[in-house]
Amino acid sequence: MAIFSKPARLPHISQAQRRPLVLAALVLLLLRSRLGSLGKEGIDAVSSRLLKGKSTAKKLSAEGNLQVLQKIYEQDGDAEVLLVPYRDRITKVPIRPIPQEKFENDKKHFPLLPQSVQKKPNIDVSFLKQLRALLLRIVLPPPSWDGKGRSPLWRSREVGVLTLHSAFLILRTVLSILVARLDGRIVRDLVKADGKGFMKGLGLWFLLAIPSTYTNSMIRHLQSILSLSLRTRLTRYVHDLYLSASPDLRYYRVSGHGSTANGEQETNNGGLDGVEQYITADVESWAASLSGLYGNLLKPSLDMLLFTSQLSRSLGVRGTALLFLNYYATVAILRAVTPAFGRLASVEARLEGEYRRGMGRVGRESEEVAFYNGGYREKDILTKAYLRLIKHVNSIYKIRIAYEWTEDYVIKYLWSAAGYALIAVPILFTRAKRSLGIQASASDEVRERASRDDAVAGRTETYISNRRLLLSLADAGGRLMYAYKDLLELAGLTTRIYTLVSTLHQLPPLQTPEIDVVEDPEAIQLKNVDVRVPGSIEEDGIQEMDLVSGLNLTIRPGEHLMVTGSNGVGKTAVARVLAGLWPAFGEGAAIHRPADSPVNDDPSDPRPRPTLFVVPQRSYMVTGSLLENIIYPDTYNDFLKSGKTEEDLQAILESVFLGYLKEREGGWLTRKEWRDVLSGGEKQRLGLARVFYRRPKFAILDECTSAVSSDVEGRMYESAKALGITLITISLRPSLMKYHTQLLTLNGEGTGRWSLTRLGTAEERLSVGREIALLEQKLADVEKWEKRVAELEHMLGAESFEESSDPIEHDGDHDSVSEVGGTSENGSEVAITESMLRE
Repeated sequence: MAIFSKPARLPHISQAQRRPLVLAALVLLLLRSRLGSLGKEGIDAVSSRLLKGKSTAKKLSAEGNLQVLQKIYEQDGDAEVLLVPYRDRITKVPIRPIPQEKFENDKKHFPLLPQSVQKKPNIDVSFLKQLRALLLRIVLPPPSWDGKGRSPLWRSREVGVLTLHSAFLILRTVLSILVARLDGRIVRDLVKADGKGFMKGLGLWFLLAIPSTYTNSMIRHLQSILSLSLRTRLTRYVHDLYLSASPDLRYYRVSGHGSTANGEQETNNGGLDGVEQYITADVESWAASLSGLYGNLLKPSLDMLLFTSQLSRSLGVRGTALLFLNYYATVAILRAVTPAFGRLASVEARLEGEYRRGMGRVGRESEEVAFYNGGYREKDILTKAYLRLIKHVNSIYKIRIAYEWTEDYVIKYLWSAAGYALIAVPILFTRAKRSLGIQASASDEVRERASRDDAVAGRTETYISNRRLLLSLADAGGRLMYAYKDLLELAGLTTRIYTLVSTLHQLPPLQTPEIDVVEDPEAIQLKNVDVRVPGSIEEDGIQEMDLVSGLNLTIRPGEHLMVTGSNGVGKTAVARVLAGLWPAFGEGAAIHRPADSPVNDDPSDPRPRPTLFVVPQRSYMVTGSLLENIIYPDTYNDFLKSGKTEEDLQAILESVFLGYLKEREGGWLTRKEWRDVLSGGEKQRLGLARVFYRRPKFAILDECTSAVSSDVEGRMYESAKALGITLITISLRPSLMKYHTQLLTLNGEGTGRWSLTRLGTAEERLSVGREIALLEQKLADVEKWEKRVAELEHMLGAESFEESSDPIEHDGDHDSVSEVGGTSENGSEVAITESMLRE
């Protein structure tokens, strides 16, 4: 108890003991500075969330949740505020679209890659250029940057997260050095039997553990935040670039559907296959790999630098030289045995995309596959794709066996043996006792006063500290070697992402020359247009034959056009050219499309009246509510601004004979997978409902009523014409001719010939009148023909025996049979004539 009776004195704190305290204070300052790094927008967002949480304490009801899902976003100036239901609350996320000017400024920084670089990515100058373009043009600059001049990286949130992440990585390295020194001191005090020093060391150990554990947690947290932030920035950029409006339509043309105006292919391989794999899986893998690789490169590099500098003080010149020789030997060995992980990762991502697309195809076309009972065939196709993927993955695993065996042997055992040898260098080859923990004073009297225990404790302290540093150094070297493999995989992913972005950027817009002199500005006009499949070139290099050659066509408002012809002659191709999905080929080809009317004919609808609307044969059903499917591609906010009401939508459904749909499906806000719920005819009629909702000047109907009965089809055509919509119908049904004034017939057979005739002309009416008179004359003889048929049937019944027994009368009977056959044909003709006349 004598210890407690002594007066308390403040212990003397040396410079080495002060460092953990200083670092603890530095950690607190970093934590305080995190709030400052959020910036004004971040602080406002946090405060608004807190206030919002207090003001909207009431939980969101089920009906309110449906309203939020229906509305999706709110407009706030030039930004859209996304409404996200979360935990019975509404979270608002501002989304600012990327301006078109930014894309134009970025285009020159993303040239197309040669095929050799795409197939064999590697760590070279090309990889560094690709990574630099993605980082400095897309993911790191602030979203408000327009792409001009130098990027203001200091205003970027991602750069702030990256800086904070780097600070914690540096702090972790410094803490590792302090832990190594403190470990040696604790062992030294334990060997010296210094209880007070030992307890003091344990106290500092627990104190140092606080910032160390917090730093490790923050490094992992910031790495996840950085990965998510990089993925979000890149995904938004690609979405805005990919889902572009006309005349770009990159989402339609990137897979090879489009072409330049001169027919040249837009990409090196005619398009990108599996774009969904690029945008989803590859972007996520690239962001995770890059964020993880940054920590795996920066932290080991700092460890190598600082640990080497610390060890050089104890190892001397010879030990330091051997240490660098160990570095060089390790790098040389591992580089020699490292396979092309970048190319392997790129091929694996491509095969994953093929397997994913196969599964998605079966899900989309499940009903058609079921009708054909083609499950076994689809299983073979998917199994083949999966086996290709697994075979490649297994080959990667086999390649990694030799690499990882060599890597583990070099990093774990060779480095450990080198560590023992380096620690022994000061003892075996260096005469300077300073490295052994003995006082380096020149006076022999001081050496004699030093006790043997202090010498042993000093050696122990030096050994423990150096060994911990060497173990940490070996771990850093191992992570750097592992990082080289990760860097190769990142090179493969970077090449795929860069290929996606560069291909989207280098797609030229679909621009067709306008007609110089327009007779009727409200009419659609085609002049000398050749219709052909974009980018289609035969194997001998000769351009494929035109589907339609030299098409000259004028469609004025009210002059309804019907396009007909046999299958495969190019009817839908003409519709694609009219809609602007395909370019117009041919010398002197030009197209005029009227602009949207600024004033709508309907006074209750403030929206401009669109010029053209296309309804394909296979009607697209959007994921959403019944109301959203009717107004597609408008949003719910556009519906509210248009002044339309639910009663108007009900009237539209009545006009397409779907008035029962709202009650049957449970209301306007019902959300279902409409592609599977509605029948083929209902989906086609819903496509026509979109035409009635938008009321365009011209509507292209591409076999969009093939699953609808003739009577319903005719009423819908009459309703469309009553709304002032000029119809451009593609169909093989002759019954639809009466709703049109022009008939475009495509002859096909590889000739590209076509003919345009007017329906309802004076000559046509005269020919129709003659045909009606001829049919009426034939109908007048029906009674006489029926009597003759009865006589012939009686004669055949009476002479059946004579035919079998008297061969002399064979010719006469043959004439009778021929007459019966002719009369039968006339009877059939009469039946056909009656049906045609009724129609």
